[in-house]
Amino acid sequence: MSTVDNASPADEGFTGIAAQSWDQASASPLYRAAVVDLLGALAYGELAAFERLAEDAKLAPTLADKAELAKMASAEFHHFERLRDRLTAIDAEPTAAMEPFAKGVDDFHRQTAPSDWLEGLVKAYVGDSIASDFYREVATHLDADTRALVLGVLDDTGHGHFAVEKVRAAIEADPRVGGRLALWARRLMGEALSQAQRVVAERDALSTMLVGGVDGMAAGFDLAAVGEMFARITKAHTKRMAALGLAA
Repeated sequence: MSTVDNASPADEGFTGIAAQSWDQASASPLYRAAVVDLLGALAYGELAAFERLAEDAKLAPTLADKAELAKMASAEFHHFERLRDRLTAIDAEPTAAMEPFAKGVDDFHRQTAPSDWLEGLVKAYVGDSIASDFYREVATHLDADTRALVLGVLDDTGHGHFAVEKVRAAIEADPRVGGRLALWARRLMGEALSQAQRVVAERDALSTMLVGGVDGMAAGFDLAAVGEMFARITKAHTKRMAALGLAA
């Protein structure tokens, strides 16, 4: 979990809603609805990640690999529990909050089902990281309490280091693997960005918070800022590809 220093949001340069606590910010019904949407999307994403990692463990070539994925799946489920509990604490029904996002997440995972162990590792590392980068960008527009929760559940479960180690070893053993995995990662990049855009576009409160701002309290992203955000996400993706030993 991320550590939090003693600086207040205002000290860190946050303004508007981002400089407020949940109790202050949630006075806006539109902002509250946006946060419920966001936590619902994240919660279902974590639940799906738990299911997928547990499924991927079946493809693991060794018992040690299987145990490692099981540990990561457990971490994802713990993240889900934190989000579910937070939704309950702010008087939102968790299942209802997750429901609007279930089909989109399930469709994404169905369209990007890995065919083998290595594709599963790349998907978890590349695909999940793109989603995490997007939600970290969104977090800059959240109240301090919600921002801390979101950043905490986006912490790496250890999959990154594990995936890099295994994929690089596989490419070293058979360089031909690299080309196939590079194509797979590029496909994941496109699908993951489309999924992130759909999460926002299909929910009015969430899109209003991010693009237009809420009740004058949050600046939101303007068109230039949206372009910069996706440029940062793409740059981070390129670095991860390099870490895997793949061409972006």
